[in-house]
Amino acid sequence: MTHVHGRIWRDGKTADDFEFSAISEYLATEGTLLWCDIYDPDHATLKSLAEEIGLNEWAVEDAIADAERTKAVVYKTHTFFTVYDVWVKDPAPEDNSESTLEIHRISGFVLPRGLITVRISPHVDMEKVSRRYDDLGGQEHGVGSLVHALLDVVVDGHFAAVQSLDDGIESLEDDLFAERPLRGRLQRRTFQLRKDLVALRRVVLPMREVVTALQHRRLDARNAVELDAVYADLYDHVLRASEWTESLRDMVTTVFETNLSLQDARLNIVMKKLTGWAAIIAVPTAITGFYGQNVDYPGIDTVGGFVTSTSIIVVLVIVLYWTFKARDWL
Repeated sequence: MTHVHGRIWRDGKTADDFEFSAISEYLATEGTLLWCDIYDPDHATLKSLAEEIGLNEWAVEDAIADAERTKAVVYKTHTFFTVYDVWVKDPAPEDNSESTLEIHRISGFVLPRGLITVRISPHVDMEKVSRRYDDLGGQEHGVGSLVHALLDVVVDGHFAAVQSLDDGIESLEDDLFAERPLRGRLQRRTFQLRKDLVALRRVVLPMREVVTALQHRRLDARNAVELDAVYADLYDHVLRASEWTESLRDMVTTVFETNLSLQDARLNIVMKKLTGWAAIIAVPTAITGFYGQNVDYPGIDTVGGFVTSTSIIVVLVIVLYWTFKARDWL
């Protein structure tokens, strides 16, 4: 079932008479700004709207497709873009290996006097976009400011997601060098963080091209200088998120490789200690085995023979233990 929410501004002032059937009239009226948000659209409704206001048919198909990459495509009468909003959710306390990210797609059609957003997921806070737009007084700057408010909220979500993954990697580093690290859980968390980072990287890195295309292809020319400044700031935030994501990729790879190196080092230490103790145990085994021969030898069946063999065992074991300990073999 298609859900539609819309807002209208006339001469910079909010109007309350939005009607979905009158979208083409709003877009044709001078001094009017339209924002129409369509959630869970059926193909027939969106296709009818596209024919009414002249949207590209391939862009319409991309807006409701199951999977699309982050992108912006410029057409003659409008610009189509697809971005992803990222939410950070709290992991279950008993399972730290669960993903902490939720990724939701938002598609948009930017027209000279309006923005039409299409989304499949209900878990996108479009009211936050509306509040951000109102707080900035965006009615004075046209549709370019409305698009900026949407992208600004999306990029803020990217920053929150990158910060969450950064905290997760720092937690991994603490567990990695713990006295008794839980190897199984550590490996599961590392693998999940790598998966989340790959998914986040796919939606963050292409945002640079999206912001550039929307900034340079604004169909409204009002307050161009002010919008250039805010878009430049937005582009800087996108670059920072992209660079941060790339650095986390190196960090999680380092954690993974360090974990393998520590496991090899601990295995070598264990083998070294086992070998040292085996050498120490071999001494009394050899002595008792020698005196266990079925031949007569000095001290057989005497207390002196028992004391002598026992003393030899104790002295040699102490010497070997001290030698191995001094060389850090135990």
